[in-house]
Amino acid sequence: LRWDEGMRFVEPLVRETLQKRLTRGKVEVRMTLRPNESAMPARVNEPALKRLLELQQQIQSVNPEADSLSVAEVLEMPGVVEAEKTDKDAVSAAVLAILKALDALVEARAREGAALSKVLLDYCDNMQATVNDVRAKIPEIVSHIESKLTERLNGALTEALTEKSTLSAEEVCDRIRQEVTLYAMRLDVDEEMNRLDTHIREVRRLLAAGGAVGRKLDFLAQEMNREANTLGSKAAAIEMTNASLSLKITIDQMREQIQNLE
Repeated sequence: LRWDEGMRFVEPLVRETLQKRLTRGKVEVRMTLRPNESAMPARVNEPALKRLLELQQQIQSVNPEADSLSVAEVLEMPGVVEAEKTDKDAVSAAVLAILKALDALVEARAREGAALSKVLLDYCDNMQATVNDVRAKIPEIVSHIESKLTERLNGALTEALTEKSTLSAEEVCDRIRQEVTLYAMRLDVDEEMNRLDTHIREVRRLLAAGGAVGRKLDFLAQEMNREANTLGSKAAAIEMTNASLSLKITIDQMREQIQNLE
């Protein structure tokens, strides 16, 4: 809020009016109060005028040839003319009339919000499709990796057995099963998928509910990005890496649009 010093009294009114209508974003308000230069002065400050005339008489007593001040010159003297005090009620009413522009802003925001809601729902559809695709492929990916890992471990440990190892064939098989199980657990992204499902549903719910959802959606976008990063860190196949990248790109696009939502 940027004011002339003489308008400080309307600051609480303006802040309250703005905060009731707007919950997110930056708003600048600049107002200046100027006197009506075409109007006549409100009144003469008689004590100041009398003192001015006394000074004039003193000067003329010393210098009789000095000209007397004209009425126009008197009126231009500082302090001789006083403007009326600011009518605070009238100024407050005028400020409220100006703030009616908020109606148009709120309506424009509602139209923009409705359009952005459709865009965000499309992003949700894209993310849900990616999550579903990854979830469908994970069993095949894990099975393929387990098969390759088992084959490599078999080769390595079988070679160890031939070199006078103290391990029995049964112990080798148990060790292979343990390693494969641990690796499969590290590849498990089911928890991340479920959380992404939950976040996507919550985005849809907030958009359907309407109102001031910008900050909540911004938080959800951060949470979804965290899950996408975790998915990428656990990626053991190109399909999971691509899915993580696709999700992160879509989430970044969402976050850009969310900044425009109240």
